[in-house]
Amino acid sequence: MSWSSCPFCQQQVLSVELERHANNHFEDEDLAKQCQDEEYIALEHIWVRPQKPSLLCVDNPMQPASDFPRSGSPDENIRRLVSLQVRDANRKCEVNPDLMTLLKSCLESEPGKSNSTSITILSGYVDHFQSLKFEDVGWGCGWRNIQMLASHLLVQRREEAREVLFGGAGFVPDIPSLQRWLEIAWEKGFDAAGSNDFDRKIYGKRTWIGSTECAALFRSFGLRARIVDFCFSTPSDVVKVKPPKVIGPIDRYLNRPDTCEPGSSSNAKSFPELVGGQPLLANWVWSYFSDNTSLTKSGCNRVIVTKKAPLYFQHDGHSRTIVGIQLKSLPNGTQQFTFLIFDPGHNTKVLESCLSKKAGWQRFIKRGVHTLKKTEYQLCYVDPGIATGAEMEKLKSLDSARFEF
Repeated sequence: MSWSSCPFCQQQVLSVELERHANNHFEDEDLAKQCQDEEYIALEHIWVRPQKPSLLCVDNPMQPASDFPRSGSPDENIRRLVSLQVRDANRKCEVNPDLMTLLKSCLESEPGKSNSTSITILSGYVDHFQSLKFEDVGWGCGWRNIQMLASHLLVQRREEAREVLFGGAGFVPDIPSLQRWLEIAWEKGFDAAGSNDFDRKIYGKRTWIGSTECAALFRSFGLRARIVDFCFSTPSDVVKVKPPKVIGPIDRYLNRPDTCEPGSSSNAKSFPELVGGQPLLANWVWSYFSDNTSLTKSGCNRVIVTKKAPLYFQHDGHSRTIVGIQLKSLPNGTQQFTFLIFDPGHNTKVLESCLSKKAGWQRFIKRGVHTLKKTEYQLCYVDPGIATGAEMEKLKSLDSARFEF
């Protein structure tokens, strides 16, 4: 009887049980959260709250300030904000290579099992923004996910998005600046109904936001942000799906013909009549990332980088960013989806270190479909192009595609 040491927790386990034990580290969200807390303590000295000029008072980073005159004119407020907004100190230093390049390398070097193949589809460039102690831990995840999505748009959609986002600043602003931008979006009439929940004031508040605020913010710049709702009354049951009124790439997903050849690795088939809640969500995410992408079997671990923007992924109590999805075809003929996640609750330096060393990164980034235990999920994505004129006016009213089970 031989024993081996777990590379994650150093626990001695039977060699025949080592793989199962190690896999539990990155499939169990509770354990991942425990690891995250331990690493925050160990690396607390790395992250010191920057003492730099900001839109907020220096003594209390979330205390409302009076240094931003409000003229009542959105255009005047925009001009002032463009000159006052601050680059977020989370990403003041560029990571080279960037995290998505490191992630791609890790995925390509994953050991494969016999008779199994995997295809992974990734967004291009995405920065990771972590919630900082004494600043936004416990309430700022929504803002951090907006920052992650913005980092992609500024790099991957440089020609169309860089000019309009944040007044053409060319960088991702800090949370106080984003709060001002959201207030301006509300002043312009974007998501008027939702803004009433905040009394149209959010600057300086430690207030949770969600995907609707994310969509309103990006729509105010002319970006085509869309929302999708998934509501599972009994997540494990298999029931009929109510046909939703949909917009954007969901139309292509619901109506595309089943063109997959026998043995094809693509799982983007026509919409099934009966489907469970979690598989439907996973299939939608797969379809989103694989849209207009030719997928064929070639090699054990194929990794494809697309121009698709990451997904703002909201559920009760937290939000994260989906930067990609992996599909494994197992020897028994089944297919297994795994979301690839950037979580604001994780430490960026630890994440970068694990990806660079190709060790322990899975427990931070990989989330299997079986971990989706909430009854409601909401996604926000950004379609290509910039809206103007009548389309811009339509974007002021938020709606969503809704799936109920």
